[in-house]
Amino acid sequence: MSVLTLPNIEPRLAAAIARAYNKWLFDFCQLDRTRLIGAGMLSVHDIKDAIDEARRAKEELGFRAVFLRSNIVNGKNWYDPEYDPLWDALEQLDLPLGFHEATGSRSRQTADWFDPNFAIRIIYSQPFEQMLGLGAFICGGVLARHPKLKVAILEANCSWVPWLLWRMDESYERQGDVFMRDLTMAPSEYFKRQCVVSVEPDEVTALPLMEDLGSHLVFSTDYPHIDSRYPEAVDAFLRLPISDDPKRRILWDNCARFYSVDVEPESTSAGSSERSAR
Repeated sequence: MSVLTLPNIEPRLAAAIARAYNKWLFDFCQLDRTRLIGAGMLSVHDIKDAIDEARRAKEELGFRAVFLRSNIVNGKNWYDPEYDPLWDALEQLDLPLGFHEATGSRSRQTADWFDPNFAIRIIYSQPFEQMLGLGAFICGGVLARHPKLKVAILEANCSWVPWLLWRMDESYERQGDVFMRDLTMAPSEYFKRQCVVSVEPDEVTALPLMEDLGSHLVFSTDYPHIDSRYPEAVDAFLRLPISDDPKRRILWDNCARFYSVDVEPESTSAGSSERSAR
């Protein structure tokens, strides 16, 4: 998760690391191809390399998505025109993009202000960096220019989403004609059209969101990290006081739609959807 955040890594080395990881992941998924679904790593230190690896991930390895870190690793924000050929390629390949953040990074994170206190850093690093990434894609016009691009915001909670979308809409209403010229509708509408975000198994602060935006949530456990609820993750989620319909959508339907999984869930589908949400 951290190696490709080195800001001055040699692009050919970065591309080779991504290819090696994806080859390992392909081999790992062969253990059970009906349950293990790959999301390929991309290096953005050379956009041509990223496009080539995205195509290989889809066409040769059979992966259903690719992933990036949300924090900026090369000085260019995600709405920079340099990235547009990559977003074009992902649209053409019908390959969803997952943003996954981590507490450690070789490039600057907002939570670095709390270093070396890991307990405080971990509170802020994932959600804050994911907020910045989502804001770049929505308010920076990436989703407006690439209407078929699907984006997942993963492993960073989701209780903050309603507030952030409200805040984006407020800014668009006041300054959008000057600073968000690519947008033709409110930022929250782009989120609803193209995005999903993951919910933690026991994220009780997200209960209202599960009912109201249940079609845009996917299930995540963060296994095998220390904050995972394994092996009680699915049971913890099922105990939440929400109706069965949003539970099914979050555990299975939304993941299956986002990752283009066509098979119906079996009795153990919670485990399958948990894996595809990763």
